Amino acid sequence: MPDAAAPGTSETPIVGSAKPSALSELTRYRTYKRRWFFLLVVSLLNCSNAMLWLSFAPVADKIAHYFQLSMTQINWLSLIYLVISIPFGIVATWILDSFGLKCSMILCAWLNAIGSVIRLFPGLRFTDNYHFLCFMIGQTFCALAQVLVIFSPAKLAALWFPEHQRATANMIATMSNPLGILLANMGSPALVKKEEDIPLMLGFYIIPAGVACLLSSACIWESIPPTPPSKGAATSTSEPFLSGMWILLRNKAYVILALCFGGGIGSFTAFSALLEQILCVKGYSNEFSGLCGALFIVFGIIGAFVLGLFVDRTKLFTEVTKVGFCLTTLATIAFALVSQIQGQKGWIAVVCSLLGFFGFSICPVSFELAVECSYPVGEGTSTGLVFVIGQIEGVITMVLLQALTIRRSGSGPSTCQLQEGTVLDWTNSMLLLAGLSCIYSCIFIIFFHTSYKRLQAEADVTYKPHRAGKDEEDGALAQ
Repeated sequence: MPDAAAPGTSETPIVGSAKPSALSELTRYRTYKRRWFFLLVVSLLNCSNAMLWLSFAPVADKIAHYFQLSMTQINWLSLIYLVISIPFGIVATWILDSFGLKCSMILCAWLNAIGSVIRLFPGLRFTDNYHFLCFMIGQTFCALAQVLVIFSPAKLAALWFPEHQRATANMIATMSNPLGILLANMGSPALVKKEEDIPLMLGFYIIPAGVACLLSSACIWESIPPTPPSKGAATSTSEPFLSGMWILLRNKAYVILALCFGGGIGSFTAFSALLEQILCVKGYSNEFSGLCGALFIVFGIIGAFVLGLFVDRTKLFTEVTKVGFCLTTLATIAFALVSQIQGQKGWIAVVCSLLGFFGFSICPVSFELAVECSYPVGEGTSTGLVFVIGQIEGVITMVLLQALTIRRSGSGPSTCQLQEGTVLDWTNSMLLLAGLSCIYSCIFIIFFHTSYKRLQAEADVTYKPHRAGKDEEDGALAQ
């Protein structure tokens, strides 16, 4: 049912001298309270999937030792998410735009839950010689789920939320992914005090995946609302999938955004997956690495919340994103320096906090900007292609960062359990990370210019919100 109008008000707004034809047009746009529940389910699914992705990284050395795996194999358990998303990301965008949110989320939820269960198999006796294979199969299922859920926030926001709530809704659903990374960074070190606790950790991560699967299967019963909340929602995915992809590839502003923001996604993915390995060689514990990862996410969520509200009111998508790129680059350079110095816990914690605040906070804004500069191409296609490009750049970045490490003799202050008489020098890798950030920022700031095509299409429509008791009412539209 649509939100009820406030007592003494009508769903038809005061429009002054609006023509009758305009008044009849206004009644076509409504919103529904259940949009918030759908947002909660998608956010939980996104969060649980991110927890599964990064659950190994904060305790990589202990898991490698316990299951007799190499550090390269452990890194592949995170890297598989990026690899899978490249070929299947395009398929996921097609599924999302062709079959809708309901089908995509239910399929995603079951893949996520099945993958979380398969990851338990290495703890069973009959899989003694197949630990890595079982982990990879489980992570592959979860990676397939990721490409479905990671594209959904912009689609959900466009189809279910009015114009003045889209950026906020996108921010909530998008930032549930780094929230899952935060929980993994805190949860894995907390659960694995000794190597024998690893099966307990693997079992713990099944719980959120199972809850998300149950809610998605039972409670998401429609892909689109009976009545669209805005003119943009009424024309969503008006372009067929293949023609939409061709339009995107010919859109200069979109290509620049996809390459630069995708590069940022790749850099942040590599940072999250390799943080424990970068810090442990300088004597920092897994717990401290988990704390830095947590600060990285917490301040990113705070920044995203603030920017989401700000952009919803000002529509300064481009300006906010460019400023965010600049500040993120400065924070990346600072991390490249302080992470290679011993005994700098305070500074490392501060820099990780700033890196999250400036970098993660522009993620949902950039996804909204991708939709704005590519409208009327479907939201799943426009955000999905950005993410796929980001994963390609992420794979390249992770491979390069690991390839540029230098193995040196002597144990030094290292707390890494796998370094037997040698330590890895990450200096060159960190300089590369800082250099890539500078390149992405310069290209984006200098060459990115766009008009807001979706907002222009809705320029003849405004919202006038009402309230009924404690429930927020969605304004009707005035022409």
